[in-house]
Amino acid sequence: METNHPTRDDHSNTDRNIGDMVMIGETDLRFAELKAILFERSGVKIDPKVEAIVQESFDFLTEFSRDKIIYGINTGFGPMAPYRIEPEEEKALQENLIRSHSSGMGDHLDQRTAKASMVARLNTLCLGKSGVHPSAIKVLVDMINMDVTPVIFAHGGVGASGDLVQLAHLALVMLGEGEVLYKGEKRPTAEVFKSLGIAPMQIKLREGLALMNGTSVMTGIGVVNTVYAERAIQWSTLATIMIAEMIDAYDDYFSPQLNGAKKHKGQQRIADSIYQNLGKSTYIKKREKQLYAGLTDQKVLDEKVQEYYSIRCVPQISGIILETIEQCKKALVEEINSANDNPIIDVESRNVYHGGNFHGDYVAFEMDKLKIAITKLTMLAERQINFLMNPKLNGILPPFVNLGKLGFNFGMQGVQFTATSTTAENQTLSNPMYVHSIPNNNDNQDIVSMGTNAATMASKVIDNAFEVLAIEMLSIVQAIDYLKKADGLSPISKQTYENMRSIVGRFESDSAMYKELKQIKDYMKNESPITI
Repeated sequence: METNHPTRDDHSNTDRNIGDMVMIGETDLRFAELKAILFERSGVKIDPKVEAIVQESFDFLTEFSRDKIIYGINTGFGPMAPYRIEPEEEKALQENLIRSHSSGMGDHLDQRTAKASMVARLNTLCLGKSGVHPSAIKVLVDMINMDVTPVIFAHGGVGASGDLVQLAHLALVMLGEGEVLYKGEKRPTAEVFKSLGIAPMQIKLREGLALMNGTSVMTGIGVVNTVYAERAIQWSTLATIMIAEMIDAYDDYFSPQLNGAKKHKGQQRIADSIYQNLGKSTYIKKREKQLYAGLTDQKVLDEKVQEYYSIRCVPQISGIILETIEQCKKALVEEINSANDNPIIDVESRNVYHGGNFHGDYVAFEMDKLKIAITKLTMLAERQINFLMNPKLNGILPPFVNLGKLGFNFGMQGVQFTATSTTAENQTLSNPMYVHSIPNNNDNQDIVSMGTNAATMASKVIDNAFEVLAIEMLSIVQAIDYLKKADGLSPISKQTYENMRSIVGRFESDSAMYKELKQIKDYMKNESPITI
């Protein structure tokens, strides 16, 4: 039986199953469906055809393995693969693997990211390439739909025999052991399962190895990272629109004629979004009216001919960032719809294939590229903040957008330090993990992806970016108040100004701003403010 899923274009206009439930197994999962499960609280259900496929895969492997040597069923693991396992030890072997590798440390993943890892693992198992008992599918569906997430630690995976340690913590919970997060609290799994009527997974054949040998944690983290990265570039683009209005910028920086002269689609999309919104503003200048209308007698022009790069070069800077995010989405969707297990069970050819589909290089490389891109976005925001802070650069604002008494009050001076230091941290964190393989596991794993580390570091970089963007947005609305320009802004800028002012009011006297900045950051992370 053919068990591969039909491939779907992630940019399809069909809003299939977005809402209360998302079908697992009907076709490839799309990014929009992953986002619905993780950010819109959609549940999951299994296509009945998939239930049959999973059962068939399990039955085939049970029969096929009776008189053959199959890695991880009747052999040890990794460097201990030469050691035979007796039939009466096979079930305990899987349990030993799960318990011995539940050894993570550090902070644990938040519930959304842990759920993303479960969805990724569920979809992989539903391909019928892993030979798991159907109870593994059932417990994952119940946990996802009841918002029960495993306690999975950030430290432990090298990303090459999969996310072994992190996925061991998921498998441990599926056994009814370990700890889960439920309703915001860390609780014993057995207690929560009993209260909700969730039946633990049954160990029959290779459920331990099949759960642990894959890229689902790094992929799950990556999906959440990419959603936030999309929002970050939207906010960055909106900040550029608002600054352009504030300084009465020329519109040709973002014109289709200029940006169409280069072939990069990301640049063109960023420019078009800015250009279309600026066209609804009362503050944008036409170059042909200001500088092309005739000669001037001035030897030194009062009118600025061109803005700084951090304003007029935004399409060129952010365009490749946008394309990097899009490429990351594509790779993650491909990974989440792949069988990233070892060995691979192929019912159609009646065979079992050994290899390395657990290797996380695709995800690792994309996470490294993503964090580099978002670091550059953070650097752009920091330079725009500096432009707002320095009257020698902007020529229209008081130092540090100070709405109080100069010399006595400090305006945004303090928060600029935070933006600068956070940007510097991102610059250091953006160094790639992909090229930092360390051999381990008695050199069985002699080259690894470090994909889980790359994903968690990218998560930190993206969260840091929102701190800098929150500081930038607060500085922008303060500047708009100083210039008294709120009424003539484009609709998107006016709405954003009002939304920000509903969180924090105009301030002239000095006060601690850390609570308001946290509120702005949280608001921005949860909103998609503009279409690009």
